Amino acid sequence: MPFSQYFLKITESQSRQYIDAETVFLALRDAISKAAEVRGSMIWRELRGVRYLIRTSTSSAQKTIGEFSPETQKIYDDFMARKASLTTRVSGLKEQIRLQQRLNRAQRVGRTPNIVVNILNALEKVGINEHFLVVGTHAIYAYEAAAGLRVAEGAMATRDIDLLFDTRKRLAFFTALKNGEHSLLGLIRKIDPSFELVPDQLYTARNQDGFEIDIIRRPAVSGDPHPLRMSEDDEDFWAMQVSMGNALLSSRLFNQMVVATSGEMAMMRTIHPLDFSRIKLALSEQSGRDPNKSGKDLLQSKLISALVHEYLPHLENTSH
Repeated sequence: MPFSQYFLKITESQSRQYIDAETVFLALRDAISKAAEVRGSMIWRELRGVRYLIRTSTSSAQKTIGEFSPETQKIYDDFMARKASLTTRVSGLKEQIRLQQRLNRAQRVGRTPNIVVNILNALEKVGINEHFLVVGTHAIYAYEAAAGLRVAEGAMATRDIDLLFDTRKRLAFFTALKNGEHSLLGLIRKIDPSFELVPDQLYTARNQDGFEIDIIRRPAVSGDPHPLRMSEDDEDFWAMQVSMGNALLSSRLFNQMVVATSGEMAMMRTIHPLDFSRIKLALSEQSGRDPNKSGKDLLQSKLISALVHEYLPHLENTSH
């Protein structure tokens, strides 16, 4: 079967809708990022007859900017104006996102499983999305979205998502998770309470529909904790070492908006499609690899290489 037959066209209206939705999605992400810079507030406080400008944070921390002066008054005015402007912008874009979600659903733009998009958004909401990469078959949803097509189901079938944890940034991860008062499994259960750890493989959680989340990591090197539990919670994931962990972490980053069947959107952080192809090829050639898995690895390797060549040729020239 020629690889071109694995690439299914989407309609022109679906393509236009994806582009429109992505424009609003990226604008909202940008506005939220800028709004984060002006979280908290600024207040004037008088102390011993002198007025001081105080910067307050959302955690009630305070920092003195300086005594009242034309300069500090301008700092205050600019801050409050920017905060008001960004608040209005974020609110308006959120309304537009809700409209785009409805249009996505009506046009059947998305086919990424709802649970996957929900997981990605949950990780981003608590600020830990940058500590994970989507690797394995689910990454193909990002590649097909970038190419403006759909890959045939025969190359996509899977009931689990692999999330590669970057142990190099583990201290920042544990701080962010603790500040959010979450365990990783607890966070996942807020999406779907039916997720439970699989008793004989504590790196996996499975829900009532049989969908699985695997938390994987690179092989432990000097300084890496091992074994590694994802929080202090006794019932949290234990990350599993995988042989290709270092190769995955050293791959080029690839970010792409994906759309769920519900119409909701999320940013998927994964690896460059040509790195995906290279690693899948290496997996297919591993001795002792399950023949069923190695055959699928080889198919996906060749398929994604062909997809880049035919539909994303600009990616062939990106440096490693």
